[in-house]
Amino acid sequence: MSYVVLARKYRPKNFMQMVGQEHVVRALTNALDSQRLHHAYLFTGTRGVGKTTVARILAKSLNCTGADGAGGITSAPCGVCHSCADIDAGRFIDYTELDAASNRGIDDVQTLLEQAVYKPVQGRFKVFMVDEVHMLTGPAFNAMLKTLEEPPEYLKFVLATTDPQKVPVTVLSRCLQFNLRPMAPETICEHLGSVLRDEGVAADIASLRLLARAARGSMRDALSLTDQAIAFGAGALVEATVHQMLGSVDRSYVFRLITALAAGDGAAVVAITDDLRLLGLNPASTLEEMGLVLQRMAVLQVVPGAVDETDPESGEMARLAALMPADETQLLYSMCLHGRGELGLAPDEYAALTMVLLRLLAFKPAAAATRPAEKKTLIDAAPRVAAPTIRPAATATAPRQSLPPGQVLPVVVSNRTLPSAGGMAGSETPAARPDAQPQTRVLAVPVRVQADSRSEAAAGQGAQATLIPTEEGAFWHATVIQLVGADAITALVRELALQSQLIARDTDQWLLRVERESLNQPTSRDRLSQALQGLGHQVRLVVEIGRVTDSPARRNSAAAAERQMAAERIIFEDPLVQAMVRDFGAKIVPGSIKPL
Repeated sequence: MSYVVLARKYRPKNFMQMVGQEHVVRALTNALDSQRLHHAYLFTGTRGVGKTTVARILAKSLNCTGADGAGGITSAPCGVCHSCADIDAGRFIDYTELDAASNRGIDDVQTLLEQAVYKPVQGRFKVFMVDEVHMLTGPAFNAMLKTLEEPPEYLKFVLATTDPQKVPVTVLSRCLQFNLRPMAPETICEHLGSVLRDEGVAADIASLRLLARAARGSMRDALSLTDQAIAFGAGALVEATVHQMLGSVDRSYVFRLITALAAGDGAAVVAITDDLRLLGLNPASTLEEMGLVLQRMAVLQVVPGAVDETDPESGEMARLAALMPADETQLLYSMCLHGRGELGLAPDEYAALTMVLLRLLAFKPAAAATRPAEKKTLIDAAPRVAAPTIRPAATATAPRQSLPPGQVLPVVVSNRTLPSAGGMAGSETPAARPDAQPQTRVLAVPVRVQADSRSEAAAGQGAQATLIPTEEGAFWHATVIQLVGADAITALVRELALQSQLIARDTDQWLLRVERESLNQPTSRDRLSQALQGLGHQVRLVVEIGRVTDSPARRNSAAAAERQMAAERIIFEDPLVQAMVRDFGAKIVPGSIKPL
């Protein structure tokens, strides 16, 4: 007898044998048991999840006569009667399957519908099964609409498709639709183990997990890959041979890569990718496996108790989850997803893989913390109680002055005890001025003048954002908030409005200033002008590049910071909180206080 492939040999014969589609089985079983039968069914889902199988089982359920020939409609077909045996063998005259992928024209549909006028010859119902129904042409769909809506009482339609979006809504509305879901790897793995036990084939759990992941939710693909693995492994399934057959990457390499990336060891990353090249392992498979591992790591970082004790890799996953910060895990996961699309663009896929992995080291979130911090203090201060509060001697509303290079403005340092500044140029001791306050002294320090050119703005982007309120800024903030609240501006136009400062207003022209050149786009300016016209401001916008000190975004940030400080002050000054801190050594978790 010729060999029957596993996908056909273990095709379910009844609803009890169906795997992974309990929601569909339950609905159809209840409908058959209660005799509430629809005239048209539509089964959707990806390849290999059981659409055709369900259609055949439904046809057997409708036409089964039982082992004694006296049975009726049932949710558990016997499988031995004449109708069940003929449907399984593909020779039941009242069950017709039409492959719409190759018979998609109106003539093919009309030939099928011509049989609808005749009553069943052998069975209780005629069943028309149209596979890949979305491939039918528009005229073919139109030809079947009337019969599909009001078929004879002895006729049932069963439609199947992998792309329900292409099925006309006029057809969808005439059918009961069931979506067959892709199967979970655990479900596939369990079923493969059952099949191989029946076949007497030795297999380890690691090889079954590999096959289940490679099937991507399709049981038919899983059984086909298992057939191939049995032949490749000479009758046994071993993890190493399945890895070799699939061309997938051993997860030990993935674990080593993630460990090296977490440690910032670029040399180890390059060495491991060279090993992958020598072994001929697929770079795309490497990134795919890394994505799967990183996804499980992210889950463990958020839900530490979500550990699958049956998985032998759970310990390694937990180790990696503790090794890499959560933000780096998310960043690396995103890079792996996008990096798979870059492999085909590079002349060498392994070089592209190396670049994708090294990109994390270049954009590592914690990388900034490892760089030497820029020295911002005026002097090498001795230990002191608190840092001085520094404010310009001139008020914020004073007009901006253009200072020659090297010129300094006086800055008042007040309300704090200053350390010794012996030898510091430009300093003045309190004794030099009789009217000086005991804890106040004047220092001459360089003050950054507001930028007027693009080069100065670019140089000052790293400076700390400050808010110097202006009258025009208050008007511009109210206007922008009104536009945002009405959804009159979105995306880049909204960012242009929020990040800009209103410098001057004329009757027909407003001057805005932004720090980033990327926001100064003609389209964004035009759309912002149109939004302002909707508020009654018939003006033309002119945008320059320079330092911004009063923008709606900075006002919003200042207001949010003020609310945060007020909320923290309420908590810290609460008598009960102070008593708990004093008596029990309680501590307030940083970041846990949020304003209402």
